[in-house]
Amino acid sequence: MLLVELNNVKKYFGDRLILEIDDLKIYSEDNIGIVGVNGVGKTTLINILSKRLKPDEGYVKLHRRYGYVSQLEDSKSKIISGELASKFGIKTAWNDNMSGGEKTKFKIAEALDLDNLIIFADEPTSNLDMDGIDFIENRFSDYNGSLVIISHDRRFLDKLCNKILEIENGKAKIYNGNYSDYQEQKVQERERAKFEYEKYLKEKKRLEEVINKTKLKSKNIKQAPKRMGNSEARLHKMGGQKAKAGLDNAVKNVRKRIEHLEEKDKPVEQSKIKLDILESSRTYSKILVKGKNINKSFGNNVIFKNANFYVENGSRVALIGPNGCGKSTLINMIMNKEKGIKISKTAKIGYFNQDLNILNKDKSILENVMESSIYSENFARLLLARLLFKGEGVYKKVNMLSGGELVKISFVKILLEDFNMLILDEPTNYLDVASLEVIEEALNEYERTLLFISHDRQFVKSVANQIMTIEDKKINLFKGKYEEFLYRKNKTIKEREIEEKIILLNNRLSVVMGKLNEPLEKGKKEKLEKEFQQISAEIKKIKSRSY
Repeated sequence: MLLVELNNVKKYFGDRLILEIDDLKIYSEDNIGIVGVNGVGKTTLINILSKRLKPDEGYVKLHRRYGYVSQLEDSKSKIISGELASKFGIKTAWNDNMSGGEKTKFKIAEALDLDNLIIFADEPTSNLDMDGIDFIENRFSDYNGSLVIISHDRRFLDKLCNKILEIENGKAKIYNGNYSDYQEQKVQERERAKFEYEKYLKEKKRLEEVINKTKLKSKNIKQAPKRMGNSEARLHKMGGQKAKAGLDNAVKNVRKRIEHLEEKDKPVEQSKIKLDILESSRTYSKILVKGKNINKSFGNNVIFKNANFYVENGSRVALIGPNGCGKSTLINMIMNKEKGIKISKTAKIGYFNQDLNILNKDKSILENVMESSIYSENFARLLLARLLFKGEGVYKKVNMLSGGELVKISFVKILLEDFNMLILDEPTNYLDVASLEVIEEALNEYERTLLFISHDRQFVKSVANQIMTIEDKKINLFKGKYEEFLYRKNKTIKEREIEEKIILLNNRLSVVMGKLNEPLEKGKKEKLEKEFQQISAEIKKIKSRSY
């Protein structure tokens, strides 16, 4: 079923053409993820598709009722059904004092509560912790309508989407499959572009060699020998001129063939980001940060009680957990060197948070990142270029940048400074997917210690080699990658479920055995004996499956 169609649409901001889309159709079976760098027009597109914004040219037809979820807008209806409120763990009425995560859940519940055949969602995972994102994924997976989603969460796009719409240079291109499929297709496109470019260069070079050889033949046509008479010399000259003219024409024809070759642009090859650690920055301490019997409370709210933790030199630790569990509190305690926390004397810690207070807004991008850089300007420009700050753009004043751009510049600045440990509090917020992947690459080439908070599951999977969690006012450390952590966690949950089931069955077995020891009528005794056999068999079956 056709839900939305868009034809010959153009949208300008001032004199700048933001979007130019000839044809786009969305059907009821489509779940589309919209990707592109910050500022490319993703939100503008879904506002046009939902007819909340008029295009300057072209038309949009929206054939069915829709829901719209945006982090920048409050809920419209202010009321949702009790059933959905119960499922989402929120109240039925909108309240401005709700947390960011609760507001996000309310808006998604509202969109699902109505008879909508399509939902437009702009960054629906914002303000949600990992458990909240998993929950929203499952709710959207159960939704029978079409989804059009803007998200920087690649796992979210992988699980929900069957198409990816990329916006680049104002144009929209559809790729079939989820985000991982889209990435593979982009790699294939780059490889194809490289092959076509090399093929073009090879053919152009071959034709240029033909021209050079032909020109040489033309130049080497001999003059008439002196011993020849006038008539013979005239005939010889005429023949030479004719041959020369033929060769010159051949040169012209080959030049035309070169002109008619389909010119191929050289594919942009991304330079490798390699952050070599300088000898002056190295530390040989085994433990850089250690906490012993730390305690923290806010009023009656106890965050940590006799908690212990440590961060090993060279480790990449992801600090994860639900909102409000104490992640940022722990980071602040480390930075403030609170009681119970010891930091190695050789540790040089760089700290990144969302306040972005490490930037001087009156200076340019390049001036900011080079202010305390231990790397060359050429390397700084390379890293900036990978994050789309190129050429003269590096001289732009920081006070003219967007939120996402400020995050990227802050990250580059801290990465280039003389630190041997970085503490990052939500470094992935406000970043587009392309920038996230550049930052992942940089951190994977970073030979120093990392402690970071993130709700981005793909980011944690790509960067971390240890997982730190906060549970029951204690701090736990798992030495292994995120996938291993999840496997162990899920296995533990299943083991607990199995244990609980066995306990319940054993309790029932004890009750049955007790009754069998009492004087009973034949029929009742046979029934209890049958139940005893069934329970025993069930316990044996569960135990055999779990070991």
